[in-house]
Amino acid sequence: MPSFDRARLLPGYAPFRPLSAAPEIPANPVSEHRPSPSAGFSTMQLWGALGLSVAICAVLLWKAELRVDLLRPGNAPYLVGLALTFAVRPALARTGFRWAKPASDSADYFGLFTAMALTGAVSSYPLAALSQGFADAPLQRIDEALHFHWLAWYETVAARPSLQRLGVAAYQCIYLIPAVLLAAFAIRGERREAHRFLAGFWLAALITLSLYLLMPAVGPLTYLWKGPIPYMPTSAIWQEQLIPALRAHQVGLVNLDELRGLVSAPSFHTASGVLYIAAAWRCGRLRWPLILLTLAMLLATPIEGTHYLSDMIIGAAVALAALAAAARLVERFGAAH
Repeated sequence: MPSFDRARLLPGYAPFRPLSAAPEIPANPVSEHRPSPSAGFSTMQLWGALGLSVAICAVLLWKAELRVDLLRPGNAPYLVGLALTFAVRPALARTGFRWAKPASDSADYFGLFTAMALTGAVSSYPLAALSQGFADAPLQRIDEALHFHWLAWYETVAARPSLQRLGVAAYQCIYLIPAVLLAAFAIRGERREAHRFLAGFWLAALITLSLYLLMPAVGPLTYLWKGPIPYMPTSAIWQEQLIPALRAHQVGLVNLDELRGLVSAPSFHTASGVLYIAAAWRCGRLRWPLILLTLAMLLATPIEGTHYLSDMIIGAAVALAALAAAARLVERFGAAH
């Protein structure tokens, strides 16, 4: 049996080599690749998107022989309000106010959201004027294939004032929910999430308006109900009155204080609802209150928004496409600020 203590060692051979220091492994390797919450679009990118929207709206207005009178007194509150909102950041930058950054971020987010919503609402008027025909018949056939009976829903609500009040309140949450979401993102310093939400809203509006040109509709209340109307929903029946007048060039001015909802399909309330739920899911303790509020809004949408179920399905599909595209945009163009 060989004796290892007597074994000859080859020159330069060492039986035991000192271990080299192991490379340091971060405690959470995934976190190093996680984007910073402060990452987002640059100011130039945001204003570029908004400027593009306004430019498209202006071209559509010109094409449809419509205009917005910026000097009209009724339009002034909207324009002044937007100007003041965007003036908050430079004003707060010169103060030592503790909440200056969350307040200025909130003002920026609110201003961008409001400007996008207002531009989209104005754009629906020239698009209605440039559209042809109505898509109510195929939309209603889809509802029938899905066994959705809009008239039964309407009769139930029309017979119960309590449901009417709840429906109106829930339907109006389309303005409240984004305000809460954007304020929460500003307070928590989550610029990336705020910009992802705003990008999704902007893209959903673009897709919705593009599809609306192909499928204008007067809505189920006008199309299906015969006789006196026992209950007038929030959206009323403006499509039946305004769309033919716009097509006949009987309307020349678009007034910001008299904007009416003209888009039936896709349902932008539904598209917004899906966007709100996706954003609320990343909103911590506010997640379930905001999701429940959004679900209530969606339940009210068929009647208060006078929408076919098919409108809502298309609106949900629009939102999913916008969410996917917005995530890619933030990933590609968002940077830490």
